[in-house]
Order: sequence, then structure tokens, then C-alpha cells
Amino acid sequence: QVQLVESGGGLVQTGDSLRLSCAASGRAFSSYSMGWFRQAPGKEREFVAAITYTANIYYTNSVKGRFAISRDNAKNTVYLQMNSLKPEDTAVYYCAATRRAVLDSDAYDYWGQGTQVTVSS
Repeated sequence: QVQLVESGGGLVQTGDSLRLSCAASGRAFSSYSMGWFRQAPGKEREFVAAITYTANIYYTNSVKGRFAISRDNAKNTVYLQMNSLKPEDTAVYYCAATRRAVLDSDAYDYWGQGTQVTVSS
């Protein structure tokens, strides 16, 4: 069992930065691949970024060059550094853990409660 708690969301202006954190409890964090997803009002949840247990990294095209995912296995934490934020980045951001495919949200077994990110224009 893995419990995930996100933090770091907030209200920022266009062009600002935020760093989201996701703290995991439970054993074997290092054996899980971790992903960040987001869901905007009225839209489906979408993949944002993932880092595998072997540190391979994936991003959706719309955040490449602006967002950076990283993990600290000693702290059981995964991060999402978000730079050059845009209004279209506004969403609830969720972290999730999987031992299966990292690009498929259905493959994730554990989810956090989400943290709101709002980018004003």
C-alpha cells in the first residue's frame, strides 16, 4: 500500500513558477514509477509527466521545456518543477504510482488527493 500526498499548488501569474511535491508513505517507493496528471474543469484527466523507477522520464508535449519531473528516493518524494506557467496549465494536479505502464493512467494503482494550480493571465 502506498499513500501519496501532494503539496505546492497555488495561485500564480502567467510566467511564474511552482514546484509541486508528492510525498509517499509505505515501503518500496524506489520500485514504483511515478506520474503527474492534471484535470482542468470540464476536461478529462491528462498525463503530464512521469519518471520510472529506473529514472526514465516522459512528458506530454505541451509541457516539454517548461516542466521538470524528478524524484528523491531517500525522501520518498517526487517533484514537478513548473516554469513559465500559462493559464492553460490551470488544473488540479495529481501524483500517482505504478509498477506498470507509465503513460496509461489506468495502470496507476495509487493516487494522491490532488493540489490546485491556478494561473491567472
